[in-house]
Amino acid sequence: MGIFSNGNVTNGIPTAKPSTSLWDLDASQVKVTLTDAPKVIPPLESLKFGQVMTDHMIVATFHPQTGWSIPEIKPYGPICLDPASSCFHYSTSVFEGMKAYMGADGKTRLFRPELNMARIKRSVDRVALPAFNTGALITLIRRLVTIEERWIPKLSGYSLYIRPTVIGTRPGKLVFLTSLGVTASDQAMLYVICSPAGPYFRSGMRPTSLLAVGENVRAWPGGTGCYKLSLNYGSTMKPLKDAERQGYNQVLWLLGEQVTEAGAMNFFVVVKRDDDGWDVITPALDGTILPGVTRDSCLALMAAHPSRTILPQIPDGVCLHPQERTITMSDLVQWDTEGRLLEAFSVGTAAIVTAVGRIGYNGKDIRIPDYEGGPGPVAKALYERILEIQDGRVKWEGWSTICA
Repeated sequence: MGIFSNGNVTNGIPTAKPSTSLWDLDASQVKVTLTDAPKVIPPLESLKFGQVMTDHMIVATFHPQTGWSIPEIKPYGPICLDPASSCFHYSTSVFEGMKAYMGADGKTRLFRPELNMARIKRSVDRVALPAFNTGALITLIRRLVTIEERWIPKLSGYSLYIRPTVIGTRPGKLVFLTSLGVTASDQAMLYVICSPAGPYFRSGMRPTSLLAVGENVRAWPGGTGCYKLSLNYGSTMKPLKDAERQGYNQVLWLLGEQVTEAGAMNFFVVVKRDDDGWDVITPALDGTILPGVTRDSCLALMAAHPSRTILPQIPDGVCLHPQERTITMSDLVQWDTEGRLLEAFSVGTAAIVTAVGRIGYNGKDIRIPDYEGGPGPVAKALYERILEIQDGRVKWEGWSTICA
């Protein structure tokens, strides 16, 4: 294996400790150990989301007496944890989803990584895990992406999915006692893994179907829906299986009659106005909604159309009016009955934009207008423009961060 390091390191511990504080995460001290057995990259047509991992990962640990360890970039492999670690018993685990893209100019880019870092910082704080310098994490991720550059397919629509994760690792043994006490984890592990990703939908952007579910809720006022915590996802698995058995692809999560999210994605609808403009509405960030990076990007791009940019696919003369406000199932039924419901779609990192073709509710389907088996004009416009920004074909307000 090839080993490179920056700074003075002894057994992964800084040789000098700051006099006034614990060590923060320091990207300048990173130790890099390259694999001596690189994996064979699978054919592009065989890539499925999240099923193949790259050669290397980032790892750093936090101890309450010393702070964050020297970060390492090392060969991908298992991690060793105490069976009583906090993450196993009390779900002290948070993560992010982000991507790196290869541009036509041969440069690799991250898409708005500062938003992912702001969100992981909030999530870490919500479950009382040790804080860290998120700017240092961006620097480390850029270094990792540069090392793993061969894994990024040089085709539009392909990318390198990046999964930063922080887990509580407080061990079960305190002196000579074993503890499973419900308390904040004062030890943690930060790691980042990567996976090459092809287009989310192999057969094209055919509309998906949603089953509106209210008896099981994904999030609730005062809960953790607005944080990217692992605990938010486990309880969604059974309702999803139930929806699939009824012939639907995903769940539209309700809180009472109020629409929140679609699966693990933010939800949008397009509604025709009396002045022939189009309202594009998504639920407001009321604490039950995850503040998605793609969600924020869609809202910003629509607000800029047509004054500062022209989105493709939008008919001439149609003004878009992006709105963040409550959507209820009664609203959807009424808009459908009135013939004003033009589109529904979900947005997120993995798929970018996913058209919705029908929504099951109270034993009936709300059917969204058909666009020859594909997305409607707003969903298609947002997908195309965001993809153009991500791979560097369009420059837009500093949203792309070049890795090297």
